[in-house]
Amino acid sequence: MKQVHYRFLLSLLMLAGCGAAGDVAYAQSPVVSSVRSSSAGDEVQAAPLTAADRAWLARIESVMNSTSTFKAHMQQVDGEGKISSGTIWVKRPGQMRLVYDPPSPILMVANDNKIVFRDNQLDQTTVIPVERTPLGLLLGRHISFSDGVTVTGFHAEGGQIQVSVVRTSSPQDGSLTLVFNEKPVSLSSWSVLDAQGHETHVTLSDMQKNLPVSSDLFTLPAQPEE
Repeated sequence: MKQVHYRFLLSLLMLAGCGAAGDVAYAQSPVVSSVRSSSAGDEVQAAPLTAADRAWLARIESVMNSTSTFKAHMQQVDGEGKISSGTIWVKRPGQMRLVYDPPSPILMVANDNKIVFRDNQLDQTTVIPVERTPLGLLLGRHISFSDGVTVTGFHAEGGQIQVSVVRTSSPQDGSLTLVFNEKPVSLSSWSVLDAQGHETHVTLSDMQKNLPVSSDLFTLPAQPEE
C-alpha cells in the first residue's frame, strides 16, 4: 500500500480511536489541569475550557450520537501536498466504506469487528481487528467524550469549532484536530500530525446524514486464508 494511503489510514484510526468507550476518548470537559502521561512520564497540558466550551463539546457529542448514517465526499492532502479524493459511507454501529476515486486502487471496508484494506493494483489485502484500532468516534454505538484523551486546544470562531486532542497515555504518538461547523453542527474536517511530524488533512463535503444506506456496501472484500 502506498505511503499516502498509510498516512490516511493513520488519520482514520486516530480519529476513530478518539471516541471508543473503554479505549481512547475525549478527556472529560471539566478537566483543565495537566494530565500525566503514564507511558513517558511527561505532562500533557489540557486546554482551559470555559463553561461555553464544555457546552459545545456536549452539543457535538449529542449531534454525533443522533447520526446513524452518513455519506460524504473526502479530499485528502498529505504533508507533501499530494491530493487524493474519495467517498465515505458510515452506518453506525460498526460499518464504514471508503472508496478512493480513480486511478487509486484502494478500498477500505469496516464490518464484522474488522477493518479490511484492499489494494487491487497490488492484489494485496490487509485485515486489522477492530479491537486493535477501534472506530469509536464514527462507528461506536454511543459516542462518549470521556476518558483516555486530553483536549489540548479548543477554539470557536467564524462559525467553526476546532478541537485538538492527544492520547493521554502516549501524547508523543501525535495529535488530532477536529473541525466542526457550528450551524448546523457537523464534522467538516480533521488533521493528524504524526510522531514523525507528517501532517495529513482530510476535508469532508456534500455530507448527507440519516439516509437509507444499503448493507451491501459493507460486504467485506475477500480475505487471505489464515
